Order: sequence, then C-alpha cells, then structure tokens
Amino acid sequence: MRPETTIERGLPASLEAERLVLGSILVEGEQYELIAGAISSDDFALEKHRRIFTRMGDLAGRGEKIDRITVYHELVKHNEAESCDGLGYLVDLDTGMPSGHNLDGYVRILREKSTLRRAIFAARHVMNRCLEARDGAADILAEAEALLSKLADDQQKHGEWLNPGQVITSYPGGINAFMQPPKGGAGVPLPWAYMTKALCGLQRGDLFLVAGRPSMGKSIIGMQMAHHAAARGEGVALVSLEMDKAAIIRRLISAVGNIDAQRFRTGCLDREERKRVAEAASQIENLPLWIDDTRARTIPAVTSAVRKLMARCPVRLIIIDHLQLMKATGRVENRHHELSEISHSLKHLAGQLDVTVVLLSQVNRECEKDKRPPRLADLKETGSLEEDADVVMFVHRPEQYNRQDATLRGQAEFIIGKQRNGPTGKRKMLFQHEYQRFVEVAGATEGEDE
Repeated sequence: MRPETTIERGLPASLEAERLVLGSILVEGEQYELIAGAISSDDFALEKHRRIFTRMGDLAGRGEKIDRITVYHELVKHNEAESCDGLGYLVDLDTGMPSGHNLDGYVRILREKSTLRRAIFAARHVMNRCLEARDGAADILAEAEALLSKLADDQQKHGEWLNPGQVITSYPGGINAFMQPPKGGAGVPLPWAYMTKALCGLQRGDLFLVAGRPSMGKSIIGMQMAHHAAARGEGVALVSLEMDKAAIIRRLISAVGNIDAQRFRTGCLDREERKRVAEAASQIENLPLWIDDTRARTIPAVTSAVRKLMARCPVRLIIIDHLQLMKATGRVENRHHELSEISHSLKHLAGQLDVTVVLLSQVNRECEKDKRPPRLADLKETGSLEEDADVVMFVHRPEQYNRQDATLRGQAEFIIGKQRNGPTGKRKMLFQHEYQRFVEVAGATEGEDE
C-alpha cells in the first residue's frame, strides 16, 4: 500500500524534512533513540530513506556508533548501498542544515505527511473493496472507519514519562484517592458483592472474560452485569450475536420481576405475574442499556457501532456475546490466529475507549469430557485470549453434566482463573432456573474460596 521506489505524483511528502532528519542523526548518532520513539522507517516517503533509517536502527540495536561510514558499511552488507546512491548521498544529507536546526519540527512534518499518505492508501483500499463488491456495504464501511480511527490513534502523543510523584499527583482525586480508593475498588460493581470485592469491580481498560461450556449461563451473567451497571447510571452497550433484543428483554424482565421465565415465554402468566411484568418493564425502560443484535460479527463493525453510540451518550461497559460468533477481517491463516486477532483488538478497544470490555466465550470440550470445572488450559483453542484478558472468570454448573442427580440442581461456581492485579479463587453460587439469574449462596464465607 505504499510506493516502492519513487513517490507517486501528488502524494504528500517533504523530502527536505526527511533528508534533514537523517542528516541530524548522522551528525549526532545519539539522536536516533529520540527520533525512533516518534517515527518508524515506514514514515519516510522515499525508499532509500526508509532503508537508511532501517540500517541506522540495526546499528543502534547492536550498540554501535551511527555515522556516515558505519551506515554506509551496513548498507553494503545488505546489498543496498547502490540503491541508496552510495556514500556520496550520505555525505550530502546534512547539506544546508541550519546551525540551530529544528529537529522536532522536521519530525513533526515527516509524521504529518506520512499520516496523509496512509489516509490516501486506506481510501484507495476501501475504494477497491467497493469496486470488487465481494463484501457487504456495512462490512466495508466498518473497516473504513476502523482504518481511519487507527490513523487518528497513531497521531496521539507517545512516550509520556512520569516519575512516582507525578503519577500520584495526576491520579484522579490526588493522593487521598490514591491511598483510599472507594469501597470495593474504583471499578463498576458486579451484581454479586463478593465478586465485586475480589475483583475490585470492572476496571477501565480491562478485557474481562466470562467463559464456560454451552448452556452454563454465560449470557445470563452478561445480562446481569449489564443491568446492574445500567441501574447505577453507567452506560452499557450490549452486543448480542446470538439472541435478539426481545429475547434479552424478556429474560431481563424475568430476573428483575421474579417472573417464571418459562411461563413468560409461553404466555401462561396469571394476573399477578402480568402485574409484576409491567412493574419490571417500567423499572428498566429508561435505563442507559443499549442493545445491538444486528449480528455485527467483525471488530471494525462492533467498534463502529459503539463509537456511534458514544457520540450521543456515555458508555462505560461493552458486553459482547460471544467470541465464537465473531470473525476477523481479511485473510487469516487459521481459526486460532483469527481468534488471537479478535482478542488483541478487543483489548486495544478497551484501552482506546477507556471502558471495560466483557467478552463471553466458550471453552473446549475437555472439561465436559471429564465432567469437571473449567480451567485456563481449556482456553488453549481460543488464540491468545488467556494472555490478552485481564480477568478470566469461569462459570460451572455440575448439574449440566448429570441431569439425573436432583441434588445438583441450581448448584453453581464462579471461578476466578486469572486476575492480572489480584488473587484467584472460586465462589459458590445458586442458579435460579425459574428467574434465569445467579445469586450468591446465603451463608457462604470467604473461607470457602480458594
């Protein structure tokens, strides 16, 4: 997506700024480390400039001095000296450089031109996809928005170094808030008091994974988390790739109004139950809970939809149900790499939008074969999800493996398999079938958790 040897006519570029940036490094080799933190070789429009900057990086990586001679010999070693016009071109790079040269200004110009070129290449890519018409218009537009959004992110400030005192001073609320965060942590509370305490709530920038075998209740957990946050006034975006809006709202009304879910679904409600349905509906009708069931299965599509929502109302929590129904854009080697790309993108999305992303996911069949609770090893087929997730919470209901044993009915466990900044463990829960919700077991103590 970039010219290989020359600059196409009309593309934004400042060869003079590129030349002076390289010349500055040749004059003072120590400048490379400062400049390399702001630009990369791809930011240079001219191919020979990209090659020269790359070889400077090779020298810096080995701790060797950067000057005209060392860079020239590095180019020779890679058979690139002739394509870069030899030693004479390196000697002339700093010709005409002002005595008080403005290196920061040159770098800023270089990055500006690079961003404009990338925008042009992205627009061409989108135009080609439109002409080929292999994908739907919605998918193409979502990818276009994601490409432009990434360009905007790349323009943001990089490398802001702070010492401990500055970190504390810049913390919201100052040192008092830093030392004494709100009870239960600074995150959004979960519907279950003990889990809120153990996890310090739902933290901004985190990827929170809820995993389990099918029919264990992952969607119900996501719905409960969404309702609990929305009831506190936090904006929630619920992306459902499996259930439609009406089914989600029926399930939510059942949980809020203590309505038998099966009777509600089949329309067999008595007068009292209908009254409770109406009351529950009135409780949730104005909550900042936004549901999208349009089957936006790609990350660009999800990102685009969430950004549009955030443009008109604040969003603190994004819940996606579920990972296995998503797909990556473009070509991928296999499903493992595809899931890795999706999990990387969701972790980036959480940090980019400063929200918590709650991702529901299935685990492999090993725990079902052994009829045991799931563990981190059961995520091995879901790409790099274990590494990307900040919190991994498994849900386990033993009754699903032995439906004939009536003593197991309603028994459940929430298992914290990973917490990047806290302990792991488990908590006994009760699944209320008729209301489709999880509640904490009365009388359970922290000693029961591992």
